[in-house]
Amino acid sequence: MKATRGTVIGAILVVALLVAGGLAHFASTAPDGLEHVAAQLGFASRERPSPVGLFPDYTVPGLGVTGAGLLGTLLVAAVLTGLGRLLARKDA
Repeated sequence: MKATRGTVIGAILVVALLVAGGLAHFASTAPDGLEHVAAQLGFASRERPSPVGLFPDYTVPGLGVTGAGLLGTLLVAAVLTGLGRLLARKDA
């Protein structure tokens, strides 16, 4: 049985969603690397919120970290699908 391109892409998306949603519960609550270095060097207090932050602090209000992981994965998949289709049209 030969797998079609759609089947392979669908399987990859399902695995990505399982990883993003399932492993989000195990994410560290410690500051990420940039926050840690900013605190060590003494300029963390000058932090400003990003005007374009899609998922501040890696959460989605009402859905938490898991929701941010799932929505982020779907967003990346949608952008890559769109770019792939756009580039495929130019090559054809």
